[in-house]
Amino acid sequence: MHFQTICTFSSPHLELCAALCGQFTILIPELWIVEILLPMLCTRTGSQDQFDNLEKHTQWGIDVLEKYIKFVKERTEIEISYAKQLRNLSKKYQPKKNSKEEEEYKYTSCKAFLATLNEMNDYAGQHEVISENMTCQITAELARYVQELKQERKSHFHEGRKAQQHIETCWKQLEASKRRFERDCKEADRAQQYFEKMDADINVTKADVEKARSQAQLRHQMAEESKGEYSSILQKFNHEQHEHYYTHIPNIFQKIQDMEERRIVRIGESMKTFAEIDRQVIPIIGKCLDGITKAAESIDQQNDSQLVIEAFKSGFEPPGDIDFEDFTQPMKRTVSESSLSNSRGDGKSEPKFGGKSKGKLWPFIKKNKLSLKLGAGPEDFSNLPPEQRRKKLQQKVDELNRDIQKEMDQRDALTKMKDVYIKNPQMGDPGSVDHRLAELGQNMEKLRLEVQKFEGWLAEVEGRLPMRTEQTRRQSGLYETQNTSAVNNCAQDRESSPDGSYTEEQSQESEMKVPATDFDDEFDDEEPLPTIGTCKALYTFEGQNEGTISVAEGEMLYVIEEDKGDGWTRIRRNEDEEGYVPTSYVEVYLDKNAKDVSQITSENL
Repeated sequence: MHFQTICTFSSPHLELCAALCGQFTILIPELWIVEILLPMLCTRTGSQDQFDNLEKHTQWGIDVLEKYIKFVKERTEIEISYAKQLRNLSKKYQPKKNSKEEEEYKYTSCKAFLATLNEMNDYAGQHEVISENMTCQITAELARYVQELKQERKSHFHEGRKAQQHIETCWKQLEASKRRFERDCKEADRAQQYFEKMDADINVTKADVEKARSQAQLRHQMAEESKGEYSSILQKFNHEQHEHYYTHIPNIFQKIQDMEERRIVRIGESMKTFAEIDRQVIPIIGKCLDGITKAAESIDQQNDSQLVIEAFKSGFEPPGDIDFEDFTQPMKRTVSESSLSNSRGDGKSEPKFGGKSKGKLWPFIKKNKLSLKLGAGPEDFSNLPPEQRRKKLQQKVDELNRDIQKEMDQRDALTKMKDVYIKNPQMGDPGSVDHRLAELGQNMEKLRLEVQKFEGWLAEVEGRLPMRTEQTRRQSGLYETQNTSAVNNCAQDRESSPDGSYTEEQSQESEMKVPATDFDDEFDDEEPLPTIGTCKALYTFEGQNEGTISVAEGEMLYVIEEDKGDGWTRIRRNEDEEGYVPTSYVEVYLDKNAKDVSQITSENL
């Protein structure tokens, strides 16, 4: 704010101003200057005092500005640290590649959580933007401005001190001239008085009187010269003082005031920028939060439940109803038309066999078993339920196909490299890649054979192949023999069971006698299953687990239950012995009317 202020001084000021500048009114442009300048006009040392006060005030203003710069700098460090912590937090909970956690993110709730982590990463990026903008637009700019402000302040106060020194020098010259004029006046007055005394004394000679007169005239002349010099220096001092107090000092003060006001305006603008930088990222932060909300709304509990069902469904059919057995009267067993007794035509009912019928119950009976260890199961996953086996086989086929594609990409790259070497022999020897190309070809052939093998098992599970050929069974049996010790003839430490589990118990008997339990007693008199065909043992199998049966290579047996997709076939040796054997160990001949075991043995042997 600028003011055109006319200051009329009271009587104490009036005399001073009249003596200094010969005028009664002055024109002052700034109210700030009036308040500071008037005390300076009243005291000779006021100018220096006010300069000291202004110097302290402007230095305080620079300190405030530097304090604000430090505040903003610490804010940017906090934003960077916060962004770094948010990024580390997001990275910490990201799923690891090729791990079990990555498979869990197929569920919508886990996908929503992953989207939240990604949004938090973007959220952290906005805090980095805040820090960067504050550093560039506030901290760096104010730091440069502070340096400029210090230089300008130094220049103004140097100019003020120079003007103050000049007026002090003029004042000293005036004082010296005044003292000389005063001394000459006193000397002239004494010389005049001496002359008058000598002139009145009749005893003094005329020569002494003339000498006193000439001395008085000389002193008067020196006094007049001192007077003229003093008057000239006084006028000059008055002019310099007028210029000092009404031109130079106001201009310097005006510059200092402008500098200080610019500093105040600049710190205010920086505060506005401080708020504006935060305001600019609010829409983007809002989008991040909207993304988290949208991810949360995308969670579908029914879809997740369906994924769980698809992941863990076994493919087994629920067991049928259990018939009521009346123990109050002799039990009459109904013999199936396709049973062994019916084929013999003797009308005798088939007696109860030693192994209890648990064909539809074994998946639900608790047994002392250990879970499958990694890599201990059969290669064809025959130890798994049908649906799980199908998924595992499909995953294996996809994995092998990806490996084949990688090998093909490497082969194509090496082929191109070889062509380049052929066209430009100086770049390399074309024969140097032949060995690697041959290796890739062998690897691809092995992988294709693996794919064909697993696709065959997959087709069997999916029902595309109604019957496994003898070659496939032998191949499956060979891989099972290589990958699991439970199906080897000499297996002693781990044994396979129909449910795909392993037990640590060892048995020295070829046939295990299953101890009777309360649960088993309820089914002791269950009707035996009818035979649905015959089978021939391709390999020797020592069934040492509950529910399995030992067979010798080449032995002919009855089939009472087909493979349900779990890799096991239920067979019967005679009326008292039945159990499960690996499907890959037997060759099955389905027939509605099965032959007698003795007749089959004689015909084949």
